[in-house]
Amino acid sequence: MSQYLFKNFQLLEPSLDEIRGGYELLVEGDTIREVSDKPIKSDRATVIDCGGRTLMPGLIDSHVHVFLSEVYIRNLESVPLTLMTARAVGLVKGMIDRGFTTVRDTGGADWGIKESIEKGHIVGPRLFIAGQAIGPTGGHSDSRRRTDYGMRCHCCNAMSFTMCVSDGVTEVRRAAREQMRQGADHVKIMMSGGVASPYDPLTSLQFSMEEARAAVEEATAFGRYVCAHAYTPEAITRAAHAGVRTIEHGNLIDEAAAKLMAEKGMILVANLIAYYAMKERAGEFGMTGDMLEKNDMVIDGALRSLEICKKANVPVAYGTDLLGQLQVEQSREFQLRAEVLTPIEIIRSATSVGAKVVRMEDKLGTLRAGAFADMLLVNGNPLKDLSLLQHQGRNLALIMKAGQFHKNELVH
Repeated sequence: MSQYLFKNFQLLEPSLDEIRGGYELLVEGDTIREVSDKPIKSDRATVIDCGGRTLMPGLIDSHVHVFLSEVYIRNLESVPLTLMTARAVGLVKGMIDRGFTTVRDTGGADWGIKESIEKGHIVGPRLFIAGQAIGPTGGHSDSRRRTDYGMRCHCCNAMSFTMCVSDGVTEVRRAAREQMRQGADHVKIMMSGGVASPYDPLTSLQFSMEEARAAVEEATAFGRYVCAHAYTPEAITRAAHAGVRTIEHGNLIDEAAAKLMAEKGMILVANLIAYYAMKERAGEFGMTGDMLEKNDMVIDGALRSLEICKKANVPVAYGTDLLGQLQVEQSREFQLRAEVLTPIEIIRSATSVGAKVVRMEDKLGTLRAGAFADMLLVNGNPLKDLSLLQHQGRNLALIMKAGQFHKNELVH
């Protein structure tokens, strides 16, 4: 079993408030075996001199869509499953190149792409999947045009493959069970309207309390949990009372809804960059005016949602929710959050809070002994300059996932 002994680095452990020097770290196999402020002895470890750089955990993006390779998702109607998968190969490689060693897909990615990464057929981050996102007729998961009647099969195009329409408690139970049969780590449901769906008002309430509870019951019985797409206080409140664990987006949250989330131990997965990037560039990729108007409705609340949740002690994870060609903006989320949060708070959102989202607090998002050896070596101090985590990974001298080097500029 391979061993690597890291020396001469500044330790950025998210559970601490500052960077500390004088530590050594030993990796054995896929795990961090030891972290110590005293010299670590190992006769067979390969010694890595980090040159005073910052060693930190790999990043976690808690809201991605590796199969949604078009900004205007209607274009996916003409994308076959083979092309969808081929595009995903490039998208997931880009994520780990930027230092994201773990990502959580919230609608679309299936066990096939997850297995391909785990078996080494393609290069990418550790992937947690929801399978198809589930929503009601006419809601955020209903991809049909108004001229479409009846439901399409999901075997021909990427648009239908990534989403599922279910109505009523029985259908929702069946859909949730099907996603878990297909290997889902969590179940995604729609509780409000969305930006990228053309026909549902943003403020619409979608799944009923009974439907949402059915999904939660099935996920819980299977040892999984439910995450919910929700923008408004009404949708967030309904999801909270139904037992949903994480809220995706939450831009229009108010103090009362945040207080309820805190009481129930919920987590918000915010994603500011999606809205800024869509406002700036989505029109050139075909996104319609109606969609962009809805985008304007939520963009102003994005930063405010972070402030409200911070005050209410609701953990907020790092998410991006970028579509297609805009996914290169993944690391710009750090810059946007810096307007209202401190650097260590933002880094925690992309490490320890993300680990809590995927329920692997002891294995991800930390450099403690026993965790997976998912690590980044940064050319500088991210607590003083968050831009070091941008620029497509240019300032990352080393990227390690599960004890394997994805990138290592220290060895020539």
